Amino acid sequence: MQSSLQFSLVLGTVGRTDELGRMLDSLCRQTHRNFEVILVDQNPGPELDDLRASYDSRIAIRHVRARRGLSRARNVGLRFAGGDIIGFPDDDCWYEPDLLARVAAQLERNPSWSAVTGRAIMPSGEPSSGRWDPRSGLVSRANIWRRAISFSMFFRRDAIRRCRFDESLGVGAGTPWGAGEETDFLLQLLAQGGQIHYDPALTVFHPEWGKGPYTPAIRTKARSYGRGIGRVLRKHNFPLTQVGYHLIRPLGGSVLSWAAWRPDKARYHWAIFAGRTSGWLSSDPPEPDCGTLPSEEDPLAG
Repeated sequence: MQSSLQFSLVLGTVGRTDELGRMLDSLCRQTHRNFEVILVDQNPGPELDDLRASYDSRIAIRHVRARRGLSRARNVGLRFAGGDIIGFPDDDCWYEPDLLARVAAQLERNPSWSAVTGRAIMPSGEPSSGRWDPRSGLVSRANIWRRAISFSMFFRRDAIRRCRFDESLGVGAGTPWGAGEETDFLLQLLAQGGQIHYDPALTVFHPEWGKGPYTPAIRTKARSYGRGIGRVLRKHNFPLTQVGYHLIRPLGGSVLSWAAWRPDKARYHWAIFAGRTSGWLSSDPPEPDCGTLPSEEDPLAG
């Protein structure tokens, strides 16, 4: 018997159509059919109108608009999300056909859980986006970095009524801190007493970008993401032992890469180290440069 739980999937997007279409196709194949998509459009014009319209007869999509910034898009989407379970897919990830059914079943069997998280995998099935804990269990401050990524997190809506994404963190925020918003969000929930369960068998497909080639653009991205991680370590007062671990790992990677005469990879690891150090040493948030709304209608008005 299929679960009656409804999902609201808050999907922020900008500058992508093919990848977004792949994600929406994966939703059309879901065995659990009780879901809605809150499509938060951050494009400057009608770039998504034709694509969105092509899915209207297959899945429920609510199209809203927001200023640039992934955290900002998710906060806007939360205002419209009415489902029992809320997820935050990336516009370039995609789901296995039974993912929503499995998430719903886990939350129904475990009413004390506030959320479940999984891990990222590449199209080949290999792990993506960092080091993953092979064991399942509750997420804590000590293991949070190996047990969650934004597009594999699913929350009970009632559990996150007092949580919001920090709009100074994440891609497009207009600040130096290009990542860490999902960890910050989970830490808010943990501080409120929420129970978050990690299951490595819950997987979401996502392209890998940290395995090379290590171009200047990738190094810039790595530094920005590193700054976000460092910022979250400082914001939530992580102990120096954990801060040191997050700094030593990329520094060691840089040294080992130089020893193997892989200068591009060494510079990539150094960018992560430098970014995390800079983020941890940062103080007050700068004024974000989020641009203007892509339409005249402000979705936050009224």
